[in-house]
Amino acid sequence: MILLKNIKELLQVRDTAPKKLSGAAMKALPTIKNAWLLMEDDRIVDFGSMDNLKEIVAAETIDCTGKTVLPAWCDSHTHLVYAGNREQEFVDRINGLSYQEIAEKGGGIVNSAKKLQNTSEAELYAQSVVRLEEVMKLGTGAIEIKSGYGLTTEAELKMLRVAKKLGDNYPIAIKTTFLGAHAVPTEFKGNKDGYMDLICNEMLPKVAAEKLADYVDIFCEEGYFSVADTDRLLSEAKKYKLIPKIHVNQFNAIGGIAMGVQHNALSVDHLEVLTAEDIKALQGSHTMPVALPSCSYFLSIPYTPGRDLIDSGLPLALATDYNPGSTPSGNMNFVVATACIKMKLTPEEAINAATINGAYAMGLSDTHGSITKGKKANVIITKKIPSYGYLPYAFGSNLIEAVFINGQKV
Repeated sequence: MILLKNIKELLQVRDTAPKKLSGAAMKALPTIKNAWLLMEDDRIVDFGSMDNLKEIVAAETIDCTGKTVLPAWCDSHTHLVYAGNREQEFVDRINGLSYQEIAEKGGGIVNSAKKLQNTSEAELYAQSVVRLEEVMKLGTGAIEIKSGYGLTTEAELKMLRVAKKLGDNYPIAIKTTFLGAHAVPTEFKGNKDGYMDLICNEMLPKVAAEKLADYVDIFCEEGYFSVADTDRLLSEAKKYKLIPKIHVNQFNAIGGIAMGVQHNALSVDHLEVLTAEDIKALQGSHTMPVALPSCSYFLSIPYTPGRDLIDSGLPLALATDYNPGSTPSGNMNFVVATACIKMKLTPEEAINAATINGAYAMGLSDTHGSITKGKKANVIITKKIPSYGYLPYAFGSNLIEAVFINGQKV
């Protein structure tokens, strides 16, 4: 047993945690000041105010005087398994080329796919381990990892096998998503339907047979995959019980959100461009809107109008979009800060979006995202800080002292 005592403030304390928080409910962040927390094995077993702390014989006691404790971040959208990097494209963008122009000259997702296809599974795992260990130290306690940089059957399966292996070897909860429909590979240029046939008739059955994915994803965007393509893929994926989580509205609003909702998508992610019709489509649905503010930061594109979503009574989750092309960072602390600074979320809303709602967007509501008895012992202990508002305020500082995932210190 590990006892944390004299906690300045224990955040996200919920006796019975909701599945998700929407609208005005996102403004409330229940806390206990001068608190204690008890972890046993991989679970939270008890917590309360120091005033009612009875004698506990713990294997380890940690004094958290002046420190804040909160649930570990739940990052529901990443591409953490990839090969190499794309810093040359970063320089190209500084020199005036757009993301779309870089893609047209053989850069972008297709560039990453070429690198990945030529990287062995062992090397891909070794590169991915470094990233996973880094984000765990930055407080991430549950993470989703997509394929999509393979674009051939073997390379897509390779990515998903690596993601699964990471989940087997590390205490962090990992959910995997099949994103074969991330871009049309060079060999199918001008023949998108042929590539869709490959995805539906060959990739999907193999992914399902090897039980490599929890979810299915598609980049529904002009120049990538249409709303009709999205309908086709999600209909096929249903046969294999793969739940949709889709990339949509990054550059254009083309009706993908309504299609995602129609297929009962667990989440719709990006949403930098949003219309009144999109908000209407989301109302009354079970679909979680997910914003990726560090992608907007890195590409200098608009930020998801999170304020509008929350003020419309909708939920919102925050995730990193960690990938080599548009967000080479898996730092959820920066995401939370950027949501406050650029999207005008309150610290309470941003923390709720990065914990409880992030857990929902990965199907982990019952085990992650809040300080609740019986949930996973995934917690962040901060350094001494004046209040939790200081976390997004001091956005450039590393304010984390320790991270526990499944009751193990990272």
